[in-house]
Amino acid sequence: MKNISHRFTLTAIAALFMAASLNGVAQTQSNLPATPAAWTEAFKKDLDLAYQETLENHPGSHDPRNPDFRKNLDLARSNAMALADRVKDAAGYEAAFNRFNVSLHDGHAGAQATLPPSLAPRIRWPGFITVWRGDALYVYASETDQPAVGSRLVSCDGKPVKDLIMENVFSFKGRSDEAGHWWYFARQFMIDYGNPFIQMPKQCVFSHQNKTLTKTMTQTLAWQPVNDNFETWRARSYNGESLPTGLTEPRKNLLWVAMPSFQPNQAERETLNKMTQEITEHRDRALHADAIVIDLRENQGGSSEWSKKFAEALWGKNRVTKLMQAYSPNTDVWWRASRDNTAYMQNLITQFNSEHRADSAAWAQANASGMQAALDKGELFYVQSSSVTKDAAKTGNKALPEDTSSLKTPVYVIVPGQCASACLDALDVFTRFDNTKLIGAPSSADSTYMEVRIKPLPSGLARVVIPNKVYVNRPRAAGQIYTPAITVTDIAWSMNDFLKIVEADLVKSR
Repeated sequence: MKNISHRFTLTAIAALFMAASLNGVAQTQSNLPATPAAWTEAFKKDLDLAYQETLENHPGSHDPRNPDFRKNLDLARSNAMALADRVKDAAGYEAAFNRFNVSLHDGHAGAQATLPPSLAPRIRWPGFITVWRGDALYVYASETDQPAVGSRLVSCDGKPVKDLIMENVFSFKGRSDEAGHWWYFARQFMIDYGNPFIQMPKQCVFSHQNKTLTKTMTQTLAWQPVNDNFETWRARSYNGESLPTGLTEPRKNLLWVAMPSFQPNQAERETLNKMTQEITEHRDRALHADAIVIDLRENQGGSSEWSKKFAEALWGKNRVTKLMQAYSPNTDVWWRASRDNTAYMQNLITQFNSEHRADSAAWAQANASGMQAALDKGELFYVQSSSVTKDAAKTGNKALPEDTSSLKTPVYVIVPGQCASACLDALDVFTRFDNTKLIGAPSSADSTYMEVRIKPLPSGLARVVIPNKVYVNRPRAAGQIYTPAITVTDIAWSMNDFLKIVEADLVKSR
């Protein structure tokens, strides 16, 4: 049975929550807490429910390899509850849950507010957008000449910027020990989302280098309502322009494969299948290309089936099988066989059948049956042992019958800072081949807990994110990131920037 995973990072889940709220899933405004005291009580009640749901269903509660899980879960609850009496409105409610998530330190667990957009605080900005480019925040775009585009943000209100990012951003979002999260989250330091538990900076020092001259300037920030420039620049600031899923040829013999999401809609699923089929049927195009660029900008995970199928088309199914067996010969999957987790897996069977995804439906059926059997016997886990036996693992380095010619074309994979979950699964596969080179930013990381489901709380104000399984003996350790061979520190991170870098590296490698 294929090990197909369907995963989402907490950031991606937050986007799903927002879409759900816009579609009216969140509680109607007439039923929302009406007073500051009511918001306080609503948060306390919902936090306790989120804690209990996590305790009862998260694999970590019974994971013998993680004896500190319950202690960490208790700490996360305590850290969030410490803010409870200061929760007076929707903004405080959301920020306090963000503190709970940060304390859990796992992108596949926690809770997210699902509040009507009408309750969201008015976002403010200082007239410019910043980005993290490896060592500091830089001005990406500005409505005025000061601060100039490319300026480095040095300090604010007498404190180093890195310290302030830790206080204002990473105390509520992301994981500061992962390099990729600095690329993704640090830029939010210069956006006021209305968090009542932080102070926005008032006066900042910028440094700008013009040829050989470095100028330093101090600027008082003018916080103001956002406008169209803000929306455009924020969307492009960390990943560059948004490319649709598909295969293009920006110049002759250079193939550009855009995979911005592994959680595709119906149209995107059709495009991914068509793109994979095109490579399979016209593989000479890939074999004789100067380079292939796999663009993962904007990708935050989803299902690992898409990258695996594409890799099989590109390098050959048997080669992918052989190298992945050698890479991960003894990885087991332990499914937490709680009642709700099992029901979730059973519901996936119907969903995948309705989407005509036979492989995924068969995967869900096998796991649902195993989880139900474990549940019936009172067992905590359904253990899905590795399909590779010890004898089979010994043959991992031996040749398998090859179905295609070997691909020698240089493959460049653009990695964004938020790459996690199924996006990391893609890197696991792509980097098995020595003609692959990662460029862009350091990735994010995963814990060993995966396969999330989402459960709304009775209040309608939030939903709990619960992973259903834990990897045992996975080669990529919890918290392990991918570091690019070429770190791209260009401010724009545009397609043209990456094209120039690829072309220069091709020349250098000849």
